[in-house]
Amino acid sequence: MNLRGLISVGWAEAKVGLLQEMQFRVVGFLQLLGFLIEPIVLLIVWRTVSLQSGSIGNYSSDEIVAYYVVWTLVRAMNLALTPYVWEWWIQFGRVSHMLMHPTSVYWRSTMNFVGMKFLWFTMWLPIGATLFLVFHPNIVFTWRTFVFGFFALWGAYFVRASYQFLLGLIGFWTTRVAALFEVVIMSEILLSGRLVPMSVMPEWVQSISDFLPFKWTFQFPIEVIIGRLAPSDVFIGWIFQAGWIVVLATSIGLVWKRAVRRYTAVGS
Repeated sequence: MNLRGLISVGWAEAKVGLLQEMQFRVVGFLQLLGFLIEPIVLLIVWRTVSLQSGSIGNYSSDEIVAYYVVWTLVRAMNLALTPYVWEWWIQFGRVSHMLMHPTSVYWRSTMNFVGMKFLWFTMWLPIGATLFLVFHPNIVFTWRTFVFGFFALWGAYFVRASYQFLLGLIGFWTTRVAALFEVVIMSEILLSGRLVPMSVMPEWVQSISDFLPFKWTFQFPIEVIIGRLAPSDVFIGWIFQAGWIVVLATSIGLVWKRAVRRYTAVGS
């Protein structure tokens, strides 16, 4: 399929994703609230600690509040198809009809989630406004914040969607991928800035995180939006995000060819 066809299919999938999510918007809003419990709890805990100690890592008390308030936006924007869904699709033969479509499942599923995010962002706005009113984060919004943050957020989504998709393909070799996924999520929590900013971690841990995809899906977009990164650092971050997207998409293409050969529609 040529580029024009891919864009057309991607646009159609995004519209389908948005319309599907709008059908169950109340459920979606409650699910979003559930996903945001983690960063809100972390916000309260680390704000309390920073007020007592004066700072955490190289973050002041005001900056740590801004970090976790923006964390909630990043959380809403980098949600993606999980390996749990793949586990279910494979076991119950739901992959069969996907193989009939001429366009990549990876492209269609990631674009389907892109459509959902327009509604999730809309639903996040009142939650974010409430957090701003309650915690008063020190964030100065400029045109650069919006432009740089926009691209960093979408880059974060595509990186996270890609490595979760790749993990999901393991379901073609084993009917249970949950245990491995939990290990990856634990690594993500520790090495992405999801639990605490990486500056709190030992230097050797920070060095490792620079060369893994996790940091570019959480800490990087957060720091871009709260204005902690210089333009040159933002540019370097985009290069890492683009590099990971290319590496992961290429890996998905290679693994997918072998995975579908093993597909036997267990349970269908």
